[in-house]
Amino acid sequence: MNTNMVRGNTHTDIIAGLDIGSTAIRIAIGQYVFTDGQAPDIQIIGTAEVASEGMHRGTITSIEEVVSSVSHILEEAERLVGVPVEHAWIGICGAQIISQESRGVVAVAKSDGEISYEDVSRVVDAAQTVAAPLNYEVIHILPKTFTVDGQTGVKDPVGMTGIRLEVDAQMIYGASSHIKNISKAVYRTGIDIDDLVLSVVATADIVLTSRQKELGVVMVDVGGSTTTIAVYEEGNMIHSAVIPIGSNHITNDLALGLQTSIDVADQIKMAYGQCTMKGVSSDDIIDLSEFGEEPQPVSKAFMVEIISARVTELMEKINAELLSIQRKALLPAGAIFAGGGSKLRGMTDVAKQVLQVNATLGYPHGIQSATDKIKDSAYTGAIGLVKWGALMNMRSGDKSMIRFPGGKQVATHMRKIFKFLVP
Repeated sequence: MNTNMVRGNTHTDIIAGLDIGSTAIRIAIGQYVFTDGQAPDIQIIGTAEVASEGMHRGTITSIEEVVSSVSHILEEAERLVGVPVEHAWIGICGAQIISQESRGVVAVAKSDGEISYEDVSRVVDAAQTVAAPLNYEVIHILPKTFTVDGQTGVKDPVGMTGIRLEVDAQMIYGASSHIKNISKAVYRTGIDIDDLVLSVVATADIVLTSRQKELGVVMVDVGGSTTTIAVYEEGNMIHSAVIPIGSNHITNDLALGLQTSIDVADQIKMAYGQCTMKGVSSDDIIDLSEFGEEPQPVSKAFMVEIISARVTELMEKINAELLSIQRKALLPAGAIFAGGGSKLRGMTDVAKQVLQVNATLGYPHGIQSATDKIKDSAYTGAIGLVKWGALMNMRSGDKSMIRFPGGKQVATHMRKIFKFLVP
């Protein structure tokens, strides 16, 4: 990593997670601390946020503005932690992300039939033989289950004996132009990219427990312009989708319905916004003069109706995605919400009514923090990237791992799949 400090018997590394969204860019700076005889801990030592200029609905509309925004947030982060940020794990999202299932089959290489990491690598490569959609490229290869000589449901086949190895994998693709534009914007700020990570995957990794993933759960990351979902079952992601509705749509609806500006509508949403009529009477009034406008009374109940309609539409679209994979109202661990848009009061109540499962807000677990931002659901993506990076760095440095020929490219490829081979 870019900074190494030795204090007694404790070794500390710095990890940066940069979550690039449509509304805001957030960064979390963390460190994982190795103490002799103890498992490593991850600690968040700094966070920062800036407005996301040059982005629209998850797509770059001006590289210059994105470079400026990323440079600004890097300066903020470096000022906070007193350490230069030289590389980062980059979270991406947006409508340019798609997923599809794939299957790979290979013969086990060793004469004695023992399955090695090389066999796992080859079978995952075989799953990629299905042509990617035009102008898309692979971001993640998520092995779901392996099959060894007809024995299905194998989580980790390494060390087992067999002749035929198969894998069912979830392929996550990103639009080539989107990936190149994001990469170019980040590189132009002078830092290196450790890897690109789908934000909802990193978020789920830090918010969901292994038991929730095993039972069946949907992770819902509500952003500014889009909402990304990831469905987990039996410990694996079985479906993901991007829904073109986010918190900005609620702000736009309020601006139209209340006949006010976008800025004022956003302030009203933050101050008074809620999704249900709980605690609201027909006599409750909001005066726009509170927000620098001309005095104008607005019914709070009317505001709630506007917000509720859009949030209900979002939940119905999530339901449609769950129905498409036969999981509607069939996820025992329910729906877990994260992202800046999920902070709207009453969102989980609407989710319970529409999705017909339990719904709660998700927060990072297993993380120490020197900042209270760890309790802010808007930062789950950035903090998730820090944990993701820490785990990948630890495992890529594991001496027991097979070193594959082919250099950095192969190492990066294997780093993407090893995360999902470890129970």
